[in-house]
Amino acid sequence: MRLSLGQREALWAFAFLAIPLAFFLYFRILPAFQALLLSLYEWHADPSMRRFVGLEHYGRLLEDPLLRRALLNTLLYTLLGVPLQILLGLVLALLLRRAPWGRDLFRAVYFAPYITPAVAVAWVWSWMLSPHFGLVNEILGLLGLPPQPFLQSPSQALPTVAWVVVWQNLGFQIVLFLAGLESIPREYYEAARIDGAEGFRLFRHITWPLLNPVLVFSVVIGTIGYLQLFTQVVNLNFTDQGGPLNSTLTLALYIYQLAFLRFQLGYAAAVTVLLFLLILLVTLVQLRFLSRRVEL
Repeated sequence: MRLSLGQREALWAFAFLAIPLAFFLYFRILPAFQALLLSLYEWHADPSMRRFVGLEHYGRLLEDPLLRRALLNTLLYTLLGVPLQILLGLVLALLLRRAPWGRDLFRAVYFAPYITPAVAVAWVWSWMLSPHFGLVNEILGLLGLPPQPFLQSPSQALPTVAWVVVWQNLGFQIVLFLAGLESIPREYYEAARIDGAEGFRLFRHITWPLLNPVLVFSVVIGTIGYLQLFTQVVNLNFTDQGGPLNSTLTLALYIYQLAFLRFQLGYAAAVTVLLFLLILLVTLVQLRFLSRRVEL
């Protein structure tokens, strides 16, 4: 049987797609199912000594105060960080778009922290925020303000970590929104100006609706990143990870502590399943309520 040109192209397309699909299934989907299976067992290094406990670990989720604290902190990180980095990213992108010169230079400067390893960023900020010899407190002293504990304060630690993450991710948001702004046809603005629209009306009726795909992508990716927050929390306060008094503890860090410090891999897998379901639910809700068709 001789295949047509279209059938041969489709066959080759599926053949090339099968390679990344197999990679994705093996390294992404299979570990997820293994984590789900592991959550039903009391883990032991010897497979013959692993004990099936069913939904016991999931029942423990409802009674774990540390889990509730980690979940609350994770949600606070998300509620603080995502809106702030999107707002700052959009405002700076709008300003850079109007810049008469140096746009590429500013874009590179803002983007540099995003491509810098998160561990390095966290350690530098940890030194800068030191209550004793940190640069930030020295600046506050020059301004006549008292030194702040920042990462050593249970009330200031979480907002401080959130701000560091926002600062590091800001460049990505700026580049993303700049790309979205540049993709909007200039004819729309020219037609609106002929009809008398200026300033905020242009932004409200043209820029904001046409930026919706970029906004949805930014919100979803940013939310997933904050729900999985780990590296900055661990390294900003390396001697008291998740502290002080668990004020910066996240779900990802709690999973790490359960699995590799307490060796409770079964329960850690149950918390992982909870985190996966949380990310899935939040993402579906965001896609449902943020995505919209644009009609000009």
